[in-house]
Amino acid sequence: MSVVHVQTPGGNYPIQVAPGRLDLMAESIPSDATTLALITNPTVFALYGERVLQALNTTGKKVVQILIEDGEQYKNGKTLDVIFDGLLQNRLDRKAVIVALGGGVVGDISGFAAACFMRGIRFIQVPTTLLSQVDSSVGGKTAINHPLGKNMIGAFYQPIAVEIDIHVLKTLPKREISAGLAEVIKYGMITDADFLDWCLANTDALNALEDEPTQYAVTRSCELKAYVVSQDERESGLRAILNFGHTFGHAIEAGLGYGKWLHGEAVGCGMIMAAELSAEVCGLSAQSVQKIRDLVAAIGCPTEPPKWDHDKWIDLMGLDKKAEGGQLRFVLLPELGKSVVQTVDVATVKKVLAKF
Repeated sequence: MSVVHVQTPGGNYPIQVAPGRLDLMAESIPSDATTLALITNPTVFALYGERVLQALNTTGKKVVQILIEDGEQYKNGKTLDVIFDGLLQNRLDRKAVIVALGGGVVGDISGFAAACFMRGIRFIQVPTTLLSQVDSSVGGKTAINHPLGKNMIGAFYQPIAVEIDIHVLKTLPKREISAGLAEVIKYGMITDADFLDWCLANTDALNALEDEPTQYAVTRSCELKAYVVSQDERESGLRAILNFGHTFGHAIEAGLGYGKWLHGEAVGCGMIMAAELSAEVCGLSAQSVQKIRDLVAAIGCPTEPPKWDHDKWIDLMGLDKKAEGGQLRFVLLPELGKSVVQTVDVATVKKVLAKF
């Protein structure tokens, strides 16, 4: 087992990575927990629900189940109320613990529910997609979507543990693997060029979900994210670099409608666009831009964005959380493994959009 320790002002907790962690869930349940609320969707429950229930039942605690709809389009206020209904109907108290079993949608909305219910109860992330294992389950970002913007309503709220079973990835569709690998390679682009080169050399093994490379990729990604989050829990500075490719990616998601492209697919394509913008603004080499394009293609993510007019792009990106005072802010790469956050004028952004 690999263990990554996250240390933030909002809480310290372990990320435990290994095959078979689903069966050892009881190890993360606090001894003073009263009720355990398992929040998941029917798709994940059919695959892993009984295993997790069996593990949770060994604690001797009362366990209740709350099922929510499956899909990004359901990460909204209506689904949040479904969770609150379940928590209230089962009379959960302040010592209850939420267990979020699923991908980013389940983790994000369950974490937000935990942050709000009785002004905050404990929760555990049990991510079942590669994207959620290396990104959304780590760092305490919780949220729901609004029709006018993705993740615009939420809270920074840390879990008490993250349990990652790499074998659950074997039931994922190929698109989900590609989407998760987009976030994996992102960490190399923004912080660790050596890791990026390792990803390039191990693309086939990662696509095939071989145990050793997968565990290393997940663990290294969590280590890099944990370091950034420990320095800047609430994204007032350094943490913003984790959004490389996301300004373009979130625009793609919002413009197409949530769920049309997977989040990681949109980010993968967005990283190519951000690389081209980095070349224009920061002088990122053409060779490095091509390396990013090649790697995004190798993991199976789209490399060409929707063919919208420039004004639509600018309008969609203006809704992004990183926009400030009407200025568009981007994470840019002066070179591979190094990143900066800066505003870019609209004319320059349109010049880059013209390349696509």
